[in-house]
Amino acid sequence: MTIEIIRRPMSRARLASLAEAQFGDMVKAVVDVERGVMAIGGELQADEEAALMEDESAQEHLWGINLYPAEKGEAWMEFDAMINVRPSQGNRSRNVEDSTLRDRIRRIVGVLVEG
Repeated sequence: MTIEIIRRPMSRARLASLAEAQFGDMVKAVVDVERGVMAIGGELQADEEAALMEDESAQEHLWGINLYPAEKGEAWMEFDAMINVRPSQGNRSRNVEDSTLRDRIRRIVGVLVEG
């Protein structure tokens, strides 16, 4: 699957069809919290991270998530990715530990995924 950088809103139905084609019920994504864009379509968040860095994103602003388009509420977004392990930025686990940063990611994804 080709990595796509999402700059404008897309439908949740389109995201669901991408999930079905790739992992069944989930799409891996990387969000640039500074630029307000997101990459999807990679087998690994590291691939999406690399695509965003080629698109002039700074690594320290990139955070990996998993999206479950069929889920509602909090269950639709999971803040778990290997690229999130960043002791130098105070994040020592695969999860995004900072609640303010998680809220920022939720807002960006909320703008980029409609429905």
